[in-house]
Amino acid sequence: MEQQNIRPGHLTAHQTARLLGVQLDAVRQLVRRGHLKRSGGTPRQPWYAARDVAALAAKRRTLDAA
Repeated sequence: MEQQNIRPGHLTAHQTARLLGVQLDAVRQLVRRGHLKRSGGTPRQPWYAARDVAALAAKRRTLDAA
């Protein structure tokens, strides 16, 4: 895969999947369902805002603990 220069405060789809503990397809589903929004990159290599990913990860942990 080609390396890309990513803006500070953003994560690649692979990094996002790793932080959320899901597969890449699950990241695409989260976007499709409106739980996560792309914030840059390209259609094939999207970026996600790190704060949005952190908020979603915290929300998922809260739901898992309940």
